[in-house]
Formats: sequence, structure tokens, C-alpha cells
Amino acid sequence: MDLNTIHKLIEPLFPGTMGIEFKVLELERVVAELHVRPNLCTSGGIMHGGAYMAFADTLGAVGTLLNLSEGQRTTTTDSSTKFIAGAKVGSSVVGESIALHRGRTTMVWQTMIKNDQGKLCAVVTQTQLVMNG
Repeated sequence: MDLNTIHKLIEPLFPGTMGIEFKVLELERVVAELHVRPNLCTSGGIMHGGAYMAFADTLGAVGTLLNLSEGQRTTTTDSSTKFIAGAKVGSSVVGESIALHRGRTTMVWQTMIKNDQGKLCAVVTQTQLVMNG
């Protein structure tokens, strides 16, 4: 799948509503950017923890999707998030998701999310189940 195909796939879905913009799609690495809009923030004007988690979950899911065979699908079974710093409204964050394990039945991805100053904001590790049919 190429960038255009992925963007068309997510456009009508929640990740499209969030505004996730994919930049790199590789079998072991996915990179995307997200602009921190007010509707993704807490009352303090920083990106909401759930937005970090949804952003990272999408990157890991897309990474798994790139590795699936025809007829397979995926779903997240586990996710762990460590919050480190904030991203202010009006800024952007970049997420880089790296495959830690690409197996037949599960894949594990770790996503590092950094703000536009390059400071690490969150680390998310997730497990994706690979399902047939």
C-alpha cells in the first residue's frame, strides 16, 4: 500500500477525523504527523492523552496492515502508554512506529511521539492480533 491508498482508507474513519498524515510506510517502520488542534486537547491547551494513544494505535495498526497477507485483518489487543511531555495547541507531533516483533499471529509495535521541538512526549507499545478471514 502507498501513502495515497492509506490516506483514502483512513479518511472516513476516526484517524482521518483526527487528521493523521502519514509520511513513511515501510514494513518495519511507519511515520506520521498530527497537527495539535484545540479539539485534540485538554482544557490546558495541551494534547489529550487519548489523542496520543489513538495516534500511536493507528500507526501500529497501519504498520501491521502493511504486513498482512490477503484475507487477513488486525485488531489491537494490548497497549501501554508512558506520557513524558506535552504538545501545545497549534504545534505538531510526529510519531515513529517501529516493529519490535512481526509474527504470524501477533505483531508488536513501539511508537515514539515527539513534539515539534523534538522532545519526546509519549512512548506507546502495542500488540496487534493477526486474524484470518
